[in-house]
Amino acid sequence: MISFTVRMTFDAKDRPAIEEMLLAVTPLSRQEPGCVTYIPHFVEGEPATVVIYEQYKDEAALEFHRASPHFAQYVTGGLLQLMKDRTREMLHAVA
Repeated sequence: MISFTVRMTFDAKDRPAIEEMLLAVTPLSRQEPGCVTYIPHFVEGEPATVVIYEQYKDEAALEFHRASPHFAQYVTGGLLQLMKDRTREMLHAVA
């Protein structure tokens, strides 16, 4: 199982566009074979910060996600173009 969070910061003025992209990419990502969980969040008290919790069955499922047309449209062509900063934190489940 592969689990991680992605934290991205944006200009506050871009929040409506960011929310629209997240609402579009989320159901498509959740339908991918091998996607266990894909949950985007706006951080409370930080209106321009997004954290996405993602979980995939294996590396092949993650690569499938990254190669999908909706990833290209909404992440590569959208979110990544507007973000100011990004960090990824790999997780290891305890139980």
